[in-house]
Amino acid sequence: MADINTAALKREKKSLRRQKRVQWTLRALVWASAAVTVGVLVALIAYILIMGIPNLSPKLFEWTYTTDNVSMMPAIVNTIVMTILALLLAVPIGIFSAIYLVEYARRGNKLVSVVRTTAETLSGIPSIVYGLFGYLMFGVALEWGYSMLSGAFTLAIMILPSIMRTTEEALKAVPDSYREGSFGLGAGRLRTVFVVILPSAMPGILAGIILGIGRITGETAALIYTAGTVAGIPTTRIGSLPILDVMSSGRTLAIHMYALLNEGLYMEQAYATAVVLLVMVLLINALSSLIAKKFTRS
Repeated sequence: MADINTAALKREKKSLRRQKRVQWTLRALVWASAAVTVGVLVALIAYILIMGIPNLSPKLFEWTYTTDNVSMMPAIVNTIVMTILALLLAVPIGIFSAIYLVEYARRGNKLVSVVRTTAETLSGIPSIVYGLFGYLMFGVALEWGYSMLSGAFTLAIMILPSIMRTTEEALKAVPDSYREGSFGLGAGRLRTVFVVILPSAMPGILAGIILGIGRITGETAALIYTAGTVAGIPTTRIGSLPILDVMSSGRTLAIHMYALLNEGLYMEQAYATAVVLLVMVLLINALSSLIAKKFTRS
């Protein structure tokens, strides 16, 4: 009997030692992966800053693009306009679709599973495919040609699945006690959704919007086929007053950098453009994080 107990203790100790070795191995792999990720990020940012900051000059921020100054200011304005247009199209549809799937659709509804599967499939499609679809759909079929509006619709379709899925997960994360308490106080479903559920899920919703903004600002393939590469702010005139023309072509900051690198004549200006693009993305992410924290506190 004692021999049996001793053998069992030895097997248990051996099993514990094996588990500890596996835990230490997995922990080492996690730390190594984190170190590699952080190292690559730091190296990338350092390379962009070292190569780009010395090439920044006031000429790059002049209002009009010419072959002498290769100004990126029109591209910055176009990037902001493109981001606003795409978000205006994608965010309401994505949020309201997620609200229906979580709050209104019945459990086990086949339509819900189809929509979720479709959204996950669309998230994995390469951007060049979206660009070809946008060119054929908006540029050819609807006869919009190369225009900011064609690019905005294409980007809206691209970011719609991620916004919808992140919003859906954020709504699911809200405890059911919030809904039950609101219903118990006599509030209807619509009031519960907009007064109780959405404010509680806002940090998660903003996370999806931030991801969408990051994809918009860094997108090139889809916009080359839809928005075009004209280096200027698309404007039209009503009398003597110039206004923005979304039916004309215009390049964003990422396309501007790609065009400069592709030409091979303005490498220094392309590195400077990369610095500005990096700073824009960091500022947008920081601003979105502050807004998310504000909603969390409230």
